Amino acid sequence: MIKKEMIAMLLAGGQGSRLGVLTSSIAKPAVAFGGKYRIIDFALSNCINSGIDTVGVLTQYQPLRLNQHIGIGIPWDLDRNVGGVSILPPYEKSTSSEWYSGTANAIFQNLEYIDYYNPEYVLILGGDHIYKMDYEVMLDYHKSNNADITIATIPVPMEEAHRFGVVITDENKKITEFEEKPANPRSNLASMGIYIFKWELLKEALIKLKDQKGCDFGKHIIPYCHELGKRIFAYEFNGYWKDVGTLFSYWQANMELIDLVPEFNLYEEFWKIYTKSDIITPQYISNNARIERCIIGEGAEIYGTVINSVIGCGVTIGEGAFVRDSIIMKSATINNGCRIEKAIIAESAEIGENVELGLGDERPNETNPDIYNNGLVTISENSFIPAGIKVGKNATISGHMTYDDFVNGRLESGRTLVKAGGIK
Repeated sequence: MIKKEMIAMLLAGGQGSRLGVLTSSIAKPAVAFGGKYRIIDFALSNCINSGIDTVGVLTQYQPLRLNQHIGIGIPWDLDRNVGGVSILPPYEKSTSSEWYSGTANAIFQNLEYIDYYNPEYVLILGGDHIYKMDYEVMLDYHKSNNADITIATIPVPMEEAHRFGVVITDENKKITEFEEKPANPRSNLASMGIYIFKWELLKEALIKLKDQKGCDFGKHIIPYCHELGKRIFAYEFNGYWKDVGTLFSYWQANMELIDLVPEFNLYEEFWKIYTKSDIITPQYISNNARIERCIIGEGAEIYGTVINSVIGCGVTIGEGAFVRDSIIMKSATINNGCRIEKAIIAESAEIGENVELGLGDERPNETNPDIYNNGLVTISENSFIPAGIKVGKNATISGHMTYDDFVNGRLESGRTLVKAGGIK
């Protein structure tokens, strides 16, 4: 009989709607990050660096790109005969079929997978955060407290605490109260959505609450276990952790990688971040190119000026082009004479010659001001913008555009232009 001490269940099925057009055709964990990585690489790398060799990845929304990226887990040394990485989408059952309707419901629908490995502990993770964590240290903490549940926590500014599940602890870090996204938080110690459970307890709770609509860890499982008087402890994490759930936080996290002394270091030997790498040509920097403080991916061709930006693999930036404070994802093309300021340009998009992005004032976006803000221009993958177009701040474009789609060759600040296939 197979027996694993701890296996990981990685929740990677979220749409990530707050990333707007960036997730119109891919799941949030599959979004590019840092020039060559995808967001899910960080959780997967943490697992193998922590000695966890059995990982179930629960997918749902637009899973194709994520499945292709993970494959059989070779880049993370998770291609194992026993254990390794397994993709776990919702599946049809003989009596009923349903999508994953909540974080805990997704785990409940995979009880057989977990039971197969008969673990003592189950580690629950999200696939959409940027951080490095040794889960083995967290497990040692869990054991030393004889805990039933350990919740990874991080201090956040008090004014942001309402966005999280927050915990109140005693002097031994035992959790005495847990509040999910409270209107008036009494603590700034936020749950990171990372949990270690004793498997027997988690299984019991999942079965007990299986009929709870949208069964969720923060709203249902943790409060249920707390009411039972179970030993629940907070494991306080003090390293770098970034929830890249909004366009602005995603842009910020990328920009932080290129700080003179980056708070989050991609280059540490002892804790590497692994990813699937395509076999592509070396990067090429022309004699006339000018580059200041950037990450440049493999296969990129730079002929223009790039300042304070993250440039993905296979990107082309043409002669006379100027790119600043921007994220240009894999295989995008910025043609000659463009001027790109504070933009996020997704994979395989093409920006025609002499296009200007990021002009004018910062009028709120007309369709989704809560998503498209802070002066960012967002272009979805496979989009095309014809030559000579001028685009304002907080504007969004998704689709293959022609000159006639614009008014006098312009898209004013705060406007949204989406053709069939894009999302608003």
